[in-house]
Amino acid sequence: MLGLHLEANAFAPVTRFEDFARQCIVRGAEMTRLARSETSAMPAEIAGFYRRMDATGDWTPCPVLVVAAPPGGPIDQALFLDFLDEMRSGLAAALPLDAVYVASHGASSATGDEDSDGTLLAMVRQVVGPRVPVVVTHDLHCNVSERLVDACDAFIAYRTNPHVDMAARAAEAADALRELLSGLRTAKAFIRLPLTPPSVTLLTAEGPYADLIRDAEAIMASDPAILNASVTGGFTFSDLPKCGITICVTARDEDQAAARRACAQLARRGWSERGRHTRRLLSIEEAAALAVAAGNGEAEPVIYSDAGDNPGGGGRGSTTYTLRALHEAGAKGVVLGLFVDPALAAEAQALGEGAHFHAVFNRVESEFSKRFESGGRVVKITDGQGKGRRGTMAGRLFDLGPTALLELDGSGMRVVVVSLRRQCHEPRTLEMHGIDIAAARVVVVKSRGHFRAGFDEFFPPERIHEVDSAGLTSPVLTNFKWKRLPRPSYPLDAEASWADPGWN
Repeated sequence: MLGLHLEANAFAPVTRFEDFARQCIVRGAEMTRLARSETSAMPAEIAGFYRRMDATGDWTPCPVLVVAAPPGGPIDQALFLDFLDEMRSGLAAALPLDAVYVASHGASSATGDEDSDGTLLAMVRQVVGPRVPVVVTHDLHCNVSERLVDACDAFIAYRTNPHVDMAARAAEAADALRELLSGLRTAKAFIRLPLTPPSVTLLTAEGPYADLIRDAEAIMASDPAILNASVTGGFTFSDLPKCGITICVTARDEDQAAARRACAQLARRGWSERGRHTRRLLSIEEAAALAVAAGNGEAEPVIYSDAGDNPGGGGRGSTTYTLRALHEAGAKGVVLGLFVDPALAAEAQALGEGAHFHAVFNRVESEFSKRFESGGRVVKITDGQGKGRRGTMAGRLFDLGPTALLELDGSGMRVVVVSLRRQCHEPRTLEMHGIDIAAARVVVVKSRGHFRAGFDEFFPPERIHEVDSAGLTSPVLTNFKWKRLPRPSYPLDAEASWADPGWN
């Protein structure tokens, strides 16, 4: 078992060793220990795979290395090669192997390798040989290459967004491996559509992507020839030729015709309904006006996604556009989290709870992270460590670094400032600071969509709004200077076309 978890945003700073060290680097037997413990900070697939394998028969784990970092820029090439070498050596030392499970995010890239995930799978195949079963799981926000598909026997992607099915997909991978170990041979069909929609249209509760996922699930349920049908939404911010919605179907008994038939069916629907990948965003001005109304009790409480600055997609978590607008509008009952500013968090920690001071956000400015200043009071400080209770982080450990809850003068807005770059998709990250989310009139989260699974107990879908804020994860794709994205591609290029392979 091995895995590489990184969602690489081409517009973000390079991802380095310390980014992985602060989140997850687990080797060998420690992986087994943590996977079978009550909780850990490892990707949820690892524990899910262990549980299913333990429940379905005898086996001997041969864990190698799993690394995970917050979404950011491409991995430093030397670091990627170091990880790759360690994985290669670990696999070679464990030979002979009966099977390999690769649990990766699937949207990584390196500064010198646009297809780092494909490179990893090609290495695995080269080490273990052509007959050893290899099963791969990926986040649905992955960029899949033909080389990766060719190197594995089965490809399985998440089917929920927000992601709450990581352990379930790992269990599916375990079941697939059991079949392969019993002699199953597979065939695969793969299609990439010239369709690179904004991620806000890739939710699975409803919408065009949700309908594709349901179609894939129906195919799996009705056709015993199909082992898995995965429709991946892609991660456009990687800005790579392999970006786009993909369909990968794995069939049992080397049934190539069944795999192609299902793959083409899904691709045709996806392409015919490409025009549905639109979503209206709330302007900053509209967000401020609605926040004032909610704060005055003239509108129901709302939650805002500060969508342009999502650390879960490579954003820095430090833009001030929404913060400033709601503060200057005097909106009441506003909570904002998580604002990433290690220097401000450290100053508040040093001053202590109850201290009043002049808070300077973003003392060192960058392209989108502009300075904002306000008098404020330190309400609460913590070490930033906790355990998730809902959604994508349920039962998993998290670390925000030293934190501070600040209350700003004038508006009374409360801002949770953290030291490590993490998205706000787990309610405990606010509650650990004494915030009663149910009592807030407006909650602003620096998260694109995963917050929906964590905050759904407080805010139904009709009271959720994405704000059109600038940043490295803006859903407005025309804001970016694309260099490597396949063009023409819809919706950036209305004239984009797709050549149906004619599989029936």
